[in-house]
Amino acid sequence: MRIADVLRNKGSAVATITPETSVAGLLTELAVHNIGAMVVVSPDGVVGIVSERDVVRALQRRGAELLTQPVSEIMTSMVVTCSPEDSVDSLTRLMTENRVRHVPVLQNGRLAGIVSIGDVVKTRMEELEAQQEQLQAYITRG
Repeated sequence: MRIADVLRNKGSAVATITPETSVAGLLTELAVHNIGAMVVVSPDGVVGIVSERDVVRALQRRGAELLTQPVSEIMTSMVVTCSPEDSVDSLTRLMTENRVRHVPVLQNGRLAGIVSIGDVVKTRMEELEAQQEQLQAYITRG
């Protein structure tokens, strides 16, 4: 299965913020969208990604003053990305090797979606269920 198939099932909408958005604003958006990370974009395109984990780690180091700072201070600027043509297997390896849970999908340099570890797990579960149904049908038909 390809990333394009995952996006077809889940949708391609991506919640984004700008580098100037405050960390408090980020937290509001994460809660509103019920998500764990947001892609940071500028007029030039994707410039970073920031997760709730980034916020927790920075809060521990810097305290409450962090909430007024821009997300550019805590975002990951070396973003791991994939393309719609990539396989879910290759994305799984990419996530594991880079220890990331959210991967923006770029098509021709433009943001086309985002895939989370939860999306990968859901896809795997659906594949396993379909295989099980096929095996059961094969066995019962003889």
